[in-house]
Amino acid sequence: MNASSHARRLILLVDDDKLLLQFLAELLGHAGYATVTASSAAEAIRQIELREPDLALLDITMPGMSGLELARHLHEHTSVPFMFLSALGDAEIGKQAATYGAVGFVVKPVDAAHLMPAFEAGLARADEIRQLKRTEVNLNAALAAGRETSLAVGLLMGRFHADRNTAFEVLRDHARASRRKINEVADQLLGAEEMLSSLHAGFASRLRAKEPK
Repeated sequence: MNASSHARRLILLVDDDKLLLQFLAELLGHAGYATVTASSAAEAIRQIELREPDLALLDITMPGMSGLELARHLHEHTSVPFMFLSALGDAEIGKQAATYGAVGFVVKPVDAAHLMPAFEAGLARADEIRQLKRTEVNLNAALAAGRETSLAVGLLMGRFHADRNTAFEVLRDHARASRRKINEVADQLLGAEEMLSSLHAGFASRLRAKEPK
């Protein structure tokens, strides 16, 4: 794999063992990744506030806030994907790592031959999750825009006694003429209709009040 292809991927390494941090940074650096290190969870959070990495590699056992607690923080307050790094190689820790949303798990002592495949698999999984989230956001936005447009078309059909195609084309042409997105025009139209309906109710109430009893 070409090292230059990873030049812009930033990896956060979190471990209280500074010699291990140096080793990991050199290993990933030779593979073309940019790295930033932190020797505690608190320092890791400060680093993330400066710039969110593409992936965080977290030691589970650290003084103060543990790697699992840091993972919970990342899951609840950021979009940073993470892997776990621990000398505790039992299955229970692995299961716990998965429940925290980890994309991978590496067992100490770290061996370069085993770390890189596991690391790159974790990064690939993180990219997949990020893409799925982005697709979900785009899909939700598209569905919301579609609903607004559909409601506006229905409103125009009722107001002007037009068929659906004609109502849509008029709405689309107006959006193009004003150089705006059709869902923006639809949203404005629906807002105006809501205001008119509210005003109509106000007028009706006033007129009823004036009627002789």
